[in-house]
Amino acid sequence: MTWLVIGTDAVLGVFALMFLALWFQHRLRAFLGGAGVVVAYAVSEVVKLVVQEERPCRTAPSLAPCPDPGDWSFPSNHSVIAGASAMAIWCLHRAYGWVAAVCAVAAASSRVIVGVHYVHDVLAGLLLGALVSWGIAVLLDRRERARRQDDAPTVVLQRLR
Repeated sequence: MTWLVIGTDAVLGVFALMFLALWFQHRLRAFLGGAGVVVAYAVSEVVKLVVQEERPCRTAPSLAPCPDPGDWSFPSNHSVIAGASAMAIWCLHRAYGWVAAVCAVAAASSRVIVGVHYVHDVLAGLLLGALVSWGIAVLLDRRERARRQDDAPTVVLQRLR
């Protein structure tokens, strides 16, 4: 195993630590952001079953061990998780979000460099993960705004918001 392979998995640990740190400040939103990562991963697994694209390491040498046959290439699960995590973290904390975005791009790039994914696999994975997380963030924001509006004591205060 190369340091790139180990680094890709380490980045996922960095995301977990960021979510843990954000949990102390945002509790439910951080938990739901993490849950959004799981939803994005599930969506990517369905897409993999539909597309069934072989990995580049089946026909060319790679730096990482090639996953077993039937473990499809498109989209990259590492990239989906990275994109979803980065977007969820970005929605919770901008400074952590920048770090998460750089980590996500690095993790996705490493999957191409070690030869287990094509470029379009990781780009689609980052986009899919980010879109799922963003969608969940929008739904949470709408729910929170509706709740705040319902708590307004008078009609005047509701219209001022």
